[in-house]
Amino acid sequence: MSLQPITRNTLFYGDNLPILREHLAAESVDLIYLDPPFNSNRSYNVLFKNEKGKESEAQATAFEDTWHWDKAAQTFDEVKRNAPADVEQMLNALHSFIGENQMMAYLVMMSARLLELHRVLKPTGSLYLHCDPTASHYLKIILDTIVGVENYRNEITWKRTSAHNTPNRWGGVHDVLLFYTKSNQYTWNQSYLQYEQQYLDTKYRYSDERGRYRLTDLTGAGVTRDGSSSQPWRGVNPASLGRHWGMPREVLVSIVGATRFDSMTTQEKLDVLDQNGYIYWPPKGRKGGIGFPQLKRYLSGGVPIQDVITDIAPINSMAAERLGYPTQKPVALLKRIIAASSNAGDVVLDPFCGCGTAIAAAHELGRQWLGIDITYLSIDIMKQRLAGNYQLVAGTDYDVVGEPEDLDSARQLARDNRYEFQWWALLQIGAKAYGAQAGGKKGKKGADKGVDGVITFEERGGKFQRAIVQVKSGGVNRDDIATLHSDMQREQAAVGIFLTLEPPTAPMKNEADAAGEYQSTWNDKYYPQIQIITIEDVLHGKQPDLPPTVSGPFKDARKVKGKQGEQRSLL
Repeated sequence: MSLQPITRNTLFYGDNLPILREHLAAESVDLIYLDPPFNSNRSYNVLFKNEKGKESEAQATAFEDTWHWDKAAQTFDEVKRNAPADVEQMLNALHSFIGENQMMAYLVMMSARLLELHRVLKPTGSLYLHCDPTASHYLKIILDTIVGVENYRNEITWKRTSAHNTPNRWGGVHDVLLFYTKSNQYTWNQSYLQYEQQYLDTKYRYSDERGRYRLTDLTGAGVTRDGSSSQPWRGVNPASLGRHWGMPREVLVSIVGATRFDSMTTQEKLDVLDQNGYIYWPPKGRKGGIGFPQLKRYLSGGVPIQDVITDIAPINSMAAERLGYPTQKPVALLKRIIAASSNAGDVVLDPFCGCGTAIAAAHELGRQWLGIDITYLSIDIMKQRLAGNYQLVAGTDYDVVGEPEDLDSARQLARDNRYEFQWWALLQIGAKAYGAQAGGKKGKKGADKGVDGVITFEERGGKFQRAIVQVKSGGVNRDDIATLHSDMQREQAAVGIFLTLEPPTAPMKNEADAAGEYQSTWNDKYYPQIQIITIEDVLHGKQPDLPPTVSGPFKDARKVKGKQGEQRSLL
């Protein structure tokens, strides 16, 4: 059964490979931007080490990405069985050269996804792959094979930081964006950058009623033997200087049209330019001689965008749009890409959408959007961002596919990925993960000391207290509550929350009741010191009983002002 195009803006929670295969129809997306995760901070040599033996286990623990050969080997065989012959040949060659290591695992997993992304891209569509120089050359080989060498357009360099003090080598300050199209007929909107004021003051020093202009030569090198381009005009002979008249076709066509332009002599074209004020005549010399006329080139548009981007700064610690997400890209960068390679109402897909910058940029430019991410933390950040910046409500203004909606799907998530279940459960009650990193990765094993999450609340006098959270997806008993009570004392927490997938036993409830109550100085209200909440309770709207809270996974982005992108049907 063929898939139908998605008719609403949608966030997908889960692995993008099955989501692409099961939800996105062929040739249904106008623009794809992807910034896949890759830990280039690892030693370049380690990325190429064979992953066999005990050493690989130690490396796997330190290397925080999920791209490893033991996970990629099955995908490698699957892709070779189902991909076109040239893709199979390319992967075999890379495997023979690179070996079985983290780098090859990454390339295999990317190849499988790029094949699907190519399938869903419209014939007029474009793809931008954002990466760094560690793997960009290999990714270009893969894209050349899957998308086609003839459809390569640019390798764009983005200067992402001002300086790096890197010992014994050149400082690495740039990322790479590989720009491909599905065919040679693709959407392209020429974009321009503003000229710097110093350049304007130096080059465009003159002005008249038409605007600012600079003076340029009206002739070109060499004498033509045939035609009128080397013949005199109004007493000026370019051939005397070994030159010929050079015509600004674009200006003349805008005045007389292309048909008339092609039938005019050079002298007639010069007359039209002069009559319309495009020629500057220098003052006569001391002997009354005539100087060579010059062409007035008026300021228009700006500087066409180039493949080296230096005018868009990275997200710094004081940026208004900063969410605290480590790989967050600036909205301005994504807006430039989306504006150049799509039109209003087009569908923009980000299959590794992280904190949702591509989604935000697409929405602000009036495009439709589809975002996919494998971590629920990212989905939650995007939901908060869409609500805070654009007042969009999940389920009303856009769809969210893949997040648990009932007890059965919550159990399935716990079976599939215990840590993802933990993230999801914490976010349902507004808790911030304890000892974890942005992007959904757990911190070092044991670093949380039995504490999974924290909720901070304010007390009188500007003081703050904490509620610690423990999440359990398996069997539970009375000892779990006793352990939580002990952890509260060690962490000096005012309240303990026990969030459980399984229903609590009567002894657990008695142990929690025996812990007593906490009195808040904020409102003098008493709160249970240990609170047991089931996932089923949370799915029905129950939340911890606490004073006003201030915690959250990331800080809010600024609210976007002005006209926002309209919600349009994808049909």
